Amino acid sequence: MKRRPPAAISEEDARLFREAIGEVRHIEAPATAPAAPRPSPQPRMFEADEAAVPGELLVMAFDPATLEVGEELGYLRDGYPPRLLRQLKRGQFSVQDEIDLHQMNAAAAQACIADFLAEAKHHGLRCVRIIHGKGLRSKAAGPVLKALTDRLLRRRDDVIAFASARPAQGGTGAVVVLLRN
Repeated sequence: MKRRPPAAISEEDARLFREAIGEVRHIEAPATAPAAPRPSPQPRMFEADEAAVPGELLVMAFDPATLEVGEELGYLRDGYPPRLLRQLKRGQFSVQDEIDLHQMNAAAAQACIADFLAEAKHHGLRCVRIIHGKGLRSKAAGPVLKALTDRLLRRRDDVIAFASARPAQGGTGAVVVLLRN
């Protein structure tokens, strides 16, 4: 649709309009009030974070016992490539069976480990996990079942390699064992 320009207003129409609306007075815009000075910016969040630091340093959000640095077990029989142990530590072997030695004494654990590994070999299993625990309730002697498991596995001819499990699989409280076929 085409727009037409507005028609020019005649003098007669303008006079009639002024008579119809009456007297007009001019209104002046009020002067704006002066702006209040703005406050200087305050880094409130930064100050709150800084104030919270001393309290956060006293509270540990993690259990230091879960760090387990220096408690890892690892062994690779001579004649096998080192990459095998690296793969085992990275969890690249699928665990096919496991045994839990918690609440056992050393003699019972030793017999259970021997039976478990014999059974695993009989069924052709290649990778198993032995959960020995971390020895947190052991006295000054340290983790008894962990040391026993380490000694027994190093002496067995059917063990190619073993390493402490990944944290999600028990960490230093378990060992993943790679068996010879």
